[in-house]
Amino acid sequence: MNSEFILALNALEKERGISKEILLSAVETALISAYRRNYGNNANVRAEVDAETGDIRMFVSKTVSDPVEHPDLEISLADARRVNALYEVGDVLEEEVHMKNFGRIAAQTAKQVVVQRIREAERGNIYDEYVEKENEVLTAIVQRVEKGNAFIELGKTDGLLNANEMIPGETVQMNDRIKVYVLEVRKENKGPQVMVSRTHPGLVKRLFELEVPEIQSGVVVIKSIAREAGFRTKIAVYSNDPMVDAVGACVGQRGARVERIVNELCNEKIDIIEWDQDPAVYIAKALSPAKVLMVYTNDEEKAARVTVPDSQLSLAIGKEGQNARLAAKLTGWKIDIKSQSQAEEQLEEMRMNAQFEGTEE
Repeated sequence: MNSEFILALNALEKERGISKEILLSAVETALISAYRRNYGNNANVRAEVDAETGDIRMFVSKTVSDPVEHPDLEISLADARRVNALYEVGDVLEEEVHMKNFGRIAAQTAKQVVVQRIREAERGNIYDEYVEKENEVLTAIVQRVEKGNAFIELGKTDGLLNANEMIPGETVQMNDRIKVYVLEVRKENKGPQVMVSRTHPGLVKRLFELEVPEIQSGVVVIKSIAREAGFRTKIAVYSNDPMVDAVGACVGQRGARVERIVNELCNEKIDIIEWDQDPAVYIAKALSPAKVLMVYTNDEEKAARVTVPDSQLSLAIGKEGQNARLAAKLTGWKIDIKSQSQAEEQLEEMRMNAQFEGTEE
């Protein structure tokens, strides 16, 4: 019987991924609960299960007292001296107890404790596994959608994709397979709760890392990402190898690599630009697809004035200022954009003011 018990624990250890030490501890806790259920809730009881043989031993500790006021916790001096004549009042006596029959209720209590401890151990293992996946991309299967929120399956556990973490205009349905970015793993009573996102810039970064071998190897580095989910993303890349084109590597042959990412992101537009150490050059590239005539930078204020052809002004600013806004996020610079004619008018006005001030003097 005991050997079968150990074999069962070994099988459970492999099947559930729970260490034998945790399982043995659960059994010991269950035996203690069962004993207290049968013989007194306040008893000081200790259980031992041999990990090799499966032999079970239980011990009850009682304080030698005279008189005895709490039979569950105390033993009389006379009874203690029957065990050993050297016992005195205040000593603690521990003796082994043998229980041939726990009773139905006690056995049920033991079973509940074991099951509960196994569940807790499983949840702990799952939490430890998924907390290491924070800031990573996982493939999820949509289980159901309620009030705009999607409840998803992530293998060993479930996750939640809140409505505000979905790409604007995106519709997900049951059994859809989607890529999600793990924001946070929380400990809940029913098990780990994985909070995920489809709008986080990290999703784009991880997708490029998965899709582009040159990024995985470290030859191409992602320097910065600015994203307005569902509309447009700008990503700045740099190559550590002069023989490797960073932008070309990310785009892929005939645009295959970036196309797969765009499809995953519901046709979100992606501008891939080459990072440059020179802020003026970097800012000009960040305003792509608009062409830039001149960039004047103020390093102290980290601000830039950009001049573009008149025909490119609306393109440089973008719809509702999106292109300029993303370029500013990408570079970390404040960007003021003016058309060529606006810049010339401003320059002429400055000259006129300077002449006027000189005439007054």
